Amino acid sequence: MDEKTSFTKEDYTDPQCPFCTDQYQKEPPVRSIPSARVIEKLDAFLGRNDYEGAERLLLYWLKEAELGHDLRGEFQIRNELMGLYRKLGRREAAMENADRALSLAEQIGIGNSVSAGTAYLNAATVRKAFGMASDAIPYFEKACAICEANLKPSDPLLAGLYNNMGLALTDLGRFTEARELYRKAISIMSSVAGGEPEVAVTYLNLANLEEVEHGLENAAEAIDACLFSAREFLDKKDLKHDGNYAFVCEKCAPTFGYYGHFAYAAELTERAKTIYDGN
Repeated sequence: MDEKTSFTKEDYTDPQCPFCTDQYQKEPPVRSIPSARVIEKLDAFLGRNDYEGAERLLLYWLKEAELGHDLRGEFQIRNELMGLYRKLGRREAAMENADRALSLAEQIGIGNSVSAGTAYLNAATVRKAFGMASDAIPYFEKACAICEANLKPSDPLLAGLYNNMGLALTDLGRFTEARELYRKAISIMSSVAGGEPEVAVTYLNLANLEEVEHGLENAAEAIDACLFSAREFLDKKDLKHDGNYAFVCEKCAPTFGYYGHFAYAAELTERAKTIYDGN
């Protein structure tokens, strides 16, 4: 076939309109998922403590994001999945989604954004949760570098970062560093409207730190002071009893029980149950 009779794709592909150039594109078109609606529905599932429903929702939209070549949507869904699987104790799935989320952050060019910082924080927390505190520290440090460069010092995200990094440092015996991060977290959340539950969690983290560093008997007074402060913040009047509060109550109850405050631990468990049942 000579030059005059040869054909190219452009000869037999008709654009849908004179300005349509889809057939020339190297990358497939992106069909974005409705991220805001997905997160809204996810919050509803988590507010009811329905982790199975949350997983079904996220896996459905993960598939949609992949089919639609929506890398940003996939990044967001995997961020949520790693946190969910961490709560469910599913190590392999949590690690897989953490690694994929960080890879996507670099791929779509947001590696130094707050969104990427949050992904590094989540990936670090996954590692800490599954007994890899030492491996988690570089991820926490990366999250700190990104978030501290992009956020105000009073941002609640920093408080969550400091809290979780403090837990890993405590595991590694780096008590002075952990205590300083806990103090920063308390300072931030004490000035945030509705931040009382998170302040309570941090005081309980401090109680655990005191025990690990000094021993239960020697740290008894410091532990009691931390428990008293945590209880004050959990019992604040006009505190919104929502899904987050229920989650915090559920999280705090075992610590109060461990230190002998059995009645209050049972009360927190009941508060959480009432909220979940009401939703």
